[in-house]
Amino acid sequence: MTTDIETKSTNENTTENTTESTTENTTETTTDTQTVNGGEPGTLDAAKLDTFVTRAISDLSAGYGGVMVSIGNRLGLYKAMAGAGPLTSGEVAARAGCAERYVREWLGAQVAGAYVDYHAISDTYELTPEQAFVLANEDSPVFIPNAWAVPASMWFDEDKAVETFRTGKGVPWGDHDGRLYCGVAAFYRNAYRGSLVAEWLPALDGVIEKLAHGALVADIGCGHGHSTVLMAEAFPNSRFSGFDTHAGSIREARTIARGAGFGDRVRFEAASATDYSGTGYDLICFFDCLHDMGDPTAAARYAAQTIAPDGTVMLVEPFANDRVEDNVSPVARLYYAASTTLCCAHAISEGGHTVLGAQAGEARLADVFRKAGFTRFRRATETPFNLILEARL
Repeated sequence: MTTDIETKSTNENTTENTTESTTENTTETTTDTQTVNGGEPGTLDAAKLDTFVTRAISDLSAGYGGVMVSIGNRLGLYKAMAGAGPLTSGEVAARAGCAERYVREWLGAQVAGAYVDYHAISDTYELTPEQAFVLANEDSPVFIPNAWAVPASMWFDEDKAVETFRTGKGVPWGDHDGRLYCGVAAFYRNAYRGSLVAEWLPALDGVIEKLAHGALVADIGCGHGHSTVLMAEAFPNSRFSGFDTHAGSIREARTIARGAGFGDRVRFEAASATDYSGTGYDLICFFDCLHDMGDPTAAARYAAQTIAPDGTVMLVEPFANDRVEDNVSPVARLYYAASTTLCCAHAISEGGHTVLGAQAGEARLADVFRKAGFTRFRRATETPFNLILEARL
C-alpha cells in the first residue's frame, strides 16, 4: 500500500518570481489595444509583458552561458583559476595554454553571469571557492559543466524531436547524439557519489546489513555503471550485476569496472528490464530509468519474479509532485524538457504501454508496483532532484 507522505515542491514560490521592473500596480498599467493572438485585438499589460520578456531574455542568456561553461571546462579555464586568487586575463590564458584575447572575452561572459568575480582596481578575475566547487571540482556532487552536454545533444537532435511531435513515433535512447550519454553519466555519477552510499541505502529497511554481510544486487538501466561501481566499492562482500539495453554504455561500464579491479564480483550485461539473467536478488535498483521504459509495469513485474522473498527494490526517480501545478520550479522545468525529447521518446519507441515521463510523481509510481504485485511501497528519502522509493513484495 502507498503511504501518505506529504511532499513539498522544490520551489513553491517559483511562479511568484519577478524582475526588478515589475511593479505592484501591474493591473493598472496596460497598453493600448494591441494586435495579439495571431491578429486578434486585445490588451497587453505592460508590466507583465516586461516581466515575461525579461525572463525570456534571461533564459536565452543562460543558453549562451552554457556554451561558455562547456568551453571553460574543456579548456581547463576554471581549473586554472581554482585556488589561484585574483588573476589577470593574461595569467589565466597562460595557465590554461590559451589565447589571451579569447580568454579575456570569455572572462567577461563569466563576470556578467556571476560565475567569476572581477576586481576593477587591479583588473583581475577570481574564482571563489564556492564557484570552484561547482565549476572546477570534478568530484563535487554539484559539479555542473558536464550537464551542459545534455542540452547540446538535444539541440543536435532537434529535427528528430520535431518529427516525433508530428508522427507520434519514438526515438530509442541509442539513436541520440553521443554527448547525451557522457553528459548524463557524468552528471549522475557525482550526484550518486554524494548520496547513494551515505544517505539513500541507509534509508532502506535492513539493506545496509545485507550488503555488509554479502548480498546479490541487480542494477537495472545501469548506463556507464557508476552506481554499480559505487556500491561495489562500499560493500566488498556483495556481488553486483549491471544491465542496460545500450551496448555502448555496457562497454564503457566494463572498462570502468576493470579499472577499479573488481574481478568477477562485478559484471555488466546487455539486457532489458524484462529479460536480464539471475534470480534471488536481495536488492534490485532502478536509478533514474523506470520512467524511460515503454512498459514499466512489466519491468516491475519481472523484478517481482527475480527478487528474493525478503528482497528490496530501490527506485530512484526524478523529484516530482503528483500534480502539474505543484511541479513549477527550475528543476521541474529541466526534467519536463528532457522528458519531452528523451524519456518519453524512448518509452514510445519501446511500445509506449505506459509513458510515465520524468515527472511521474510518487502516486503513479506506486500504482505501477501495486499492479506488479508489490504490497509495500514507501518514500525512503528525497533530495531536491530525486525521490528514493522502496518497494517490497
